Amino acid sequence: MGVIQDELHKLGITYQDFSILQNKDGVIVARVVNGERSYIVKCFQNNEYRREMENYRLLAALGVPTIQVVSSTESALLLEDIECSPVYRLGVRKDMFDSKVARRIAGWYKQLHNQGYAYVRQQGSSMYDEADFFTVDNIARIKKKTGTQDALAWRLLESHYAAISDLLFRTRRTLTYNDFYYTNMVVARDKSTALMLDYNLLGKGYAYSDVRNVLSSLSEEAGHAFLDAYGEFDPTEKALDDVVSVVITLFLACQYDRFPGWAKRLIDEIDTNFICKIECLRDML
Repeated sequence: MGVIQDELHKLGITYQDFSILQNKDGVIVARVVNGERSYIVKCFQNNEYRREMENYRLLAALGVPTIQVVSSTESALLLEDIECSPVYRLGVRKDMFDSKVARRIAGWYKQLHNQGYAYVRQQGSSMYDEADFFTVDNIARIKKKTGTQDALAWRLLESHYAAISDLLFRTRRTLTYNDFYYTNMVVARDKSTALMLDYNLLGKGYAYSDVRNVLSSLSEEAGHAFLDAYGEFDPTEKALDDVVSVVITLFLACQYDRFPGWAKRLIDEIDTNFICKIECLRDML
């Protein structure tokens, strides 16, 4: 493919072969073989997704572990190939049940959040923030798309929207990863450390949104291990997230032509648990 060849030429990389691993939304990922060495090249054809390149640089500057960036151009990253690493391996499904791995990934998230507070306060004004999706207009879109216009929960939420929105605006922001799953995880072969890769959705947010995102994928035992290693979180953030995350998740799901399965359980929640969550948050306002 010409794009890959052009970027490899800019990088000064000679190669015997390359294979396309992904070609989606203007992001092309390929494995490049050069003698006994293997690399991953990630090409960003759309300016929007080149933010990931800056995110790699940002995390490196903050001392948050990432996989090795070997080199880069203005539109591509040359990365180490984890499948050929003697130290690391890619995450697998069983890692979601592994308490030791959960503790290691908790350490990565804790470091990301601790380092992120000062950065976001000083330089994060224009960063991607999923909380920006929590709007009256988006709630209206959700109701129409899901056919839940008459649900009591929406009326309850709308009656307290201003106060909830104000609390959301005032909640302290840090760097948040926003995209946890084992397919985005790298684990040391001896399980001494773990980290996340792929930073397209890295942005700013309140820390508990990442905690909830991780816990939703881990087993109960691994989730307890994660929380034990991560430490305390703000209970007000959790109460806020219990409400706001439902709106954000449903809004994102409504962008698909076919409503995705991963969000269908929230439709069932609208007339049950969601009401309780809104009432709990209302009592804290």
